[in-house]
Amino acid sequence: MTSAEIRDKVEDALRTVHDPEIPVNIFDLGLVYEIDVQDGNKVRVTMTLTAPACPVADDIMFEVQQKLEAIEGVEDAYVMLTFDPPWNRDMMSEEAKLELGFL
Repeated sequence: MTSAEIRDKVEDALRTVHDPEIPVNIFDLGLVYEIDVQDGNKVRVTMTLTAPACPVADDIMFEVQQKLEAIEGVEDAYVMLTFDPPWNRDMMSEEAKLELGFL
């Protein structure tokens, strides 16, 4: 499987992870800053949360880790949390903005 195919599977998996308080997935919310596929099968995801004090931060991070590890062809998965730059509504996809009534 190519790096591009694995990246597509990673994006698909991330679209199944939701913040319980927001009815939009973390990918379309703009919480995923970087997806790096190395050596074809090692995945590194850099992401953030809507707020540093997010009460479900551990749950979201755990779910992301589990879903990455479950992707066929992924040998190693690493999720890094960052708050630089801080998340804001402008990072959301147009679809997410529409769904949440921001457009």
